[in-house]
Amino acid sequence: MATRVIGAASLARDLGSWRSAGDDDPARRAARPAYLALAEGIRLLIHDGRAPLGVALPSERDLAGTLGVSRTTITSTYALLREHGYLISRQGSRSTVALPPAVPHDGTKPARSILALMAQPELTTIDMTYAAMAAPREMQDAYSDALQGIPAYLGTHGMDPVGVLALREAVARRYTERGLPTEPEQILITLGAQHGLRLLLNVLTAPAARVLIEHPTYPNAIEAIRDVGARPVPVPLLPESPRSGWDLDGIRSAARQTAATLAYLVPDFNNPTGMLLDAEGRAELAAIARETRMTVVVDESMVDLGLDVDTLPPPVAAFAKGAEIITIGSASKSFWGGLRVGWIRTNQTLITKLLGIRSTVDLGTPVMDQLATVHLLEHADTILDRRRDQLRSQRAALRAALAEELPEWRISSGVGGMSVWAQLPAPVSTALAATAPNHGVLLAAGPRFGVQGAFERFLRLPFTHQEGDLRLAVKAVASAYEALTPRAADPLNPLTCY
Repeated sequence: MATRVIGAASLARDLGSWRSAGDDDPARRAARPAYLALAEGIRLLIHDGRAPLGVALPSERDLAGTLGVSRTTITSTYALLREHGYLISRQGSRSTVALPPAVPHDGTKPARSILALMAQPELTTIDMTYAAMAAPREMQDAYSDALQGIPAYLGTHGMDPVGVLALREAVARRYTERGLPTEPEQILITLGAQHGLRLLLNVLTAPAARVLIEHPTYPNAIEAIRDVGARPVPVPLLPESPRSGWDLDGIRSAARQTAATLAYLVPDFNNPTGMLLDAEGRAELAAIARETRMTVVVDESMVDLGLDVDTLPPPVAAFAKGAEIITIGSASKSFWGGLRVGWIRTNQTLITKLLGIRSTVDLGTPVMDQLATVHLLEHADTILDRRRDQLRSQRAALRAALAEELPEWRISSGVGGMSVWAQLPAPVSTALAATAPNHGVLLAAGPRFGVQGAFERFLRLPFTHQEGDLRLAVKAVASAYEALTPRAADPLNPLTCY
């Protein structure tokens, strides 16, 4: 299979002001040769996951022409990157992106949990590894209502792998209200969005199949893809454009070059960045799926959590002309993580195939939870308005604390979701997550949200805790960051000494 190639125009776009990369001293920048500045800029892209491992860089001639530098500059840049382990060259093949052996990473499977890697800390800790809110006050009413409705189901065996009709009707109605006409027969109720994704992967992929993902993305999705023997293919997001930050040309190119038949994307407030794909981008994404004969699984778990948008664009599936877009959703992020209810929206033919797989895994979603979810969906507007207000207030508190305690960090919070995506001055995310429990906070390191060691300069910080706890958590993070060794906390070291 042909090696994926980053286009010269795409690389130039991602490099931005590459002559100033990695050094804040203007005098030193001016004295630094162009090839050093360019090598440092490319290395930053590799660390940040914007230049995925195994992808080939543009030819020297193409990149020189696009950047307006001499070919000798590009030759020297690539040679320096090869010398330091950031490029691998083979006879007769393009140079491909790599990480040097000195950079720790696990290229086979992301860490399952920070708690699995360390002893339980003695300090009382604030757990910032998850992005989920406590249950709304209506949750008790939802289960009380479900208890009143349960007698109608007690005369049956209670195992319905499709889902109770009342919930399928409620979910279908919400899709229709959002501009995507849907019938209950197009809905399969699952044990959450993650369960739905796993069922789809079992049906739609095969061992060694390529599955496109945005980069960064939800860690458990990466793990699910790997667990079925498939291979996640990262396409970097463009965080400088939070309303349309999906590299659609990159998705199209990656689909063609890798022959991927499936993609997993979170266009509604991407986890962890909170970015939202606009309507124009959704239409193009659906067109790409048709052109490349690729099925796109759209995860709408965060769709109810728009914080800085007045009107959401229509669901991606509203732009489909066939079965190219499958949608999964969940009640967990909107209402409560303990409510393990999700759904898949697709055609009846695929639902039949999914039911065949499901019977080997489980026999249906608990009826009580489904009935409680019906109640919550009936009162969703009131509940979600209040929860969005709460998230806005907590996000403001987190931002203020970060500005005070860690002003050198760059914070991107997108326009929705439950977390900010913080860029650190140095690639020390894993080291910071390792030492943080000693200071009273648990963190999920940036590489958990990517593949092949990317995002060591990033950290996801959820704002789902109460404001006081968020301020304490940031103080603990700042203390842990200060405690890192001077070598770990330094900005990226230059490739050569000068």
